[in-house]
Amino acid sequence: MNYEALKDKNIAVLISGGVDSGVVTHLLCQHGLKPDLYYIKIGMEGEDSSCTAEEDIELCMATARKYGLKLEVIDLQKEYWERVVGYAIERVRLGLTPNPDVMCNKLIKFGAFEDKVGHRYDKIATGHYATIIEKEVEDAQGHKTVKTYLGTAKDPVKDQTDFLAQLTGLQISKLLCPLGPLMKEEVRHIATQAGLPSAKRKDSQGICFLGKINYNDFLRKYLGTQEGKIIDIETNRILGTHQGFWFHTIGQRKGLGLAGGPWFVVKKNVRKNIIFVARGWDTQLQYGHKFRLADFHYITDPLPLTEGQEMDITFKIRHVDHFMQGTIRREAEGYVINSPQPIQGIAPGQFGCIYDADMTYMLGSGEISL
Repeated sequence: MNYEALKDKNIAVLISGGVDSGVVTHLLCQHGLKPDLYYIKIGMEGEDSSCTAEEDIELCMATARKYGLKLEVIDLQKEYWERVVGYAIERVRLGLTPNPDVMCNKLIKFGAFEDKVGHRYDKIATGHYATIIEKEVEDAQGHKTVKTYLGTAKDPVKDQTDFLAQLTGLQISKLLCPLGPLMKEEVRHIATQAGLPSAKRKDSQGICFLGKINYNDFLRKYLGTQEGKIIDIETNRILGTHQGFWFHTIGQRKGLGLAGGPWFVVKKNVRKNIIFVARGWDTQLQYGHKFRLADFHYITDPLPLTEGQEMDITFKIRHVDHFMQGTIRREAEGYVINSPQPIQGIAPGQFGCIYDADMTYMLGSGEISL
């Protein structure tokens, strides 16, 4: 990362109170930069909330004091609940598997924040594990321009490009990701050596707006319960009941309450409120070899495919520690991804994230449909 080129830039850091954004702040200051720090408040509040915002802000304040930086708390709870939580609840109601964190990055951290504060800055730094690649390209007329691409992280386990999959090229061009060239253990080591307040804090888990609230409790509050059947898809035998298809997702194993397993959710009938399951670790019913992408969103360049053409790619269908090999083919109805490897738990509503064949940078993403 070229810190020298940032000397004359106005830089904001989206700080969360975690170790990653703390190390981002340290690295920028270590190279003579003085960024402004912003904590975005989006979590739930109230008697039934265990949101960690208070603890987060205390750690952010301690980091700001350590480096003599300005910290401001930006309240985007209203925007978050209207744009992201509303999206998540509606997708679940339709039987889909949403990804609120992807939409939070698109609509809040690089959307509402940009409108309210971010437009004042040349660059926005975050603790995401990704890289920003700039390439000089030449068009047919010989004109040269610099294009920005979302590159993968050095640490494949921590790579978070899938969380940034719905950003635009313009949003990417403002993004700084100092942790992209580092392994997670290096980040922890830097935090410890620097004496960061968040050095020993555990990584956050789960959906960002829930804090410590159980996901099923959240769905029960907004969607209620409705008893339905759990059916063995191979024998059509009723195995038990569930409290609503919205509590279950394709590929799920835990929480079904069935004996003689393992059992996996392989299909849902939303209209009849039925969950279909299959038994066994090796059941092929939990795997597929292809899926469609609706409303494909490219980040920098449109895919160079006409109808009927295909190209080699790598892809992810959820936040996992590995990429899969495959092809993307353009058809009249959109794009279809095929893979020679079996894909476990393809869930409509998730985002399929598509990368070049060498896993260097992201081409784009789309919502999975079957």
